[in-house]
Amino acid sequence: MIYSIKKILLLLFLFISTASFAQTRSADFKVVDDYVKSLGALDTLNAGSISFIVTKKFPDNKDKARAIFDWIAFNISFDCKMARNNGNEKNTSDDVLKTRKTNASGYAALFQDMCSVVKIRCLTVEGYLKNNVVQIKEKPDEFNHTWDVVQLGQSQESWYYVDPTLGSGYTDDKVTVFTKAYNDAYFFADRTIFNTQHYPDNKAWFLGTGPKSEKDFLSLPVVKNAAYEYRVSGYTPADGSIKANTKKAVQFSFRASGKIDIVALSIGEEKKKKVKTVDYSFDGSAVRFSYKFEEEDSFPITILVNNKPVLGYMVEVSE
Repeated sequence: MIYSIKKILLLLFLFISTASFAQTRSADFKVVDDYVKSLGALDTLNAGSISFIVTKKFPDNKDKARAIFDWIAFNISFDCKMARNNGNEKNTSDDVLKTRKTNASGYAALFQDMCSVVKIRCLTVEGYLKNNVVQIKEKPDEFNHTWDVVQLGQSQESWYYVDPTLGSGYTDDKVTVFTKAYNDAYFFADRTIFNTQHYPDNKAWFLGTGPKSEKDFLSLPVVKNAAYEYRVSGYTPADGSIKANTKKAVQFSFRASGKIDIVALSIGEEKKKKVKTVDYSFDGSAVRFSYKFEEEDSFPITILVNNKPVLGYMVEVSE
């Protein structure tokens, strides 16, 4: 295949600019991140004092918000038991700072309170988070997540998503074990990807475009954390529930960027889980591959890019 010089230069530009996206994002806030890390836990201080200390070196409100996000992500852990019980009775900022653990509403409230101290407008948003394939097409009995929106100016583009819960780490599928893992993708998060993971109680809190309805949202595949790193979007199948048969391969595709060395499928769950690498094509903007499921059964699958999960589906295979 012969490529024009113009096309080659365009692909090269896309590769360089997108492959370095995560590094550039972190580099933009390196001074803030390093400073907040150096402060440590700041034990015994209240939310107001902590907010003042972590932000005092930074005149820009974006840097202040980043410093607050960092401190919470570094120092507060997710309380799995509280989350499973939907407990909100001990979720004031004082409670969270005393125990150093909380659920999503506690994270969001603490971030909001600390922003308020330094005069940054921040609101909490309740809604649904879909992070497990068992949630595909299954509406929770009640809202299961809370996040923040931050306003730094008057235009619509000056509103930003922040999810301090997901920024601090992740849980297993059963929400029994929390793993501390800082993730700055959830600070001023990519709107397109965020809107496929989160559905607000009021659609007015969609920043940018999102699923047309709650039903559409619940039908989507599960979008995983690494989707931010590779800017995953435009995926096929678009429905999170795949009906397959043993005689015909399922066609998968999604837009992505960055350096992609390996694509694989994680098939099944727990002890039955197996990982299969797949032959794929990647033209710098889209990944494509096919896979034939050979056994009749129902099971979850996860698409892995460079061994990192990006999309989850539930598959039902028949003859």
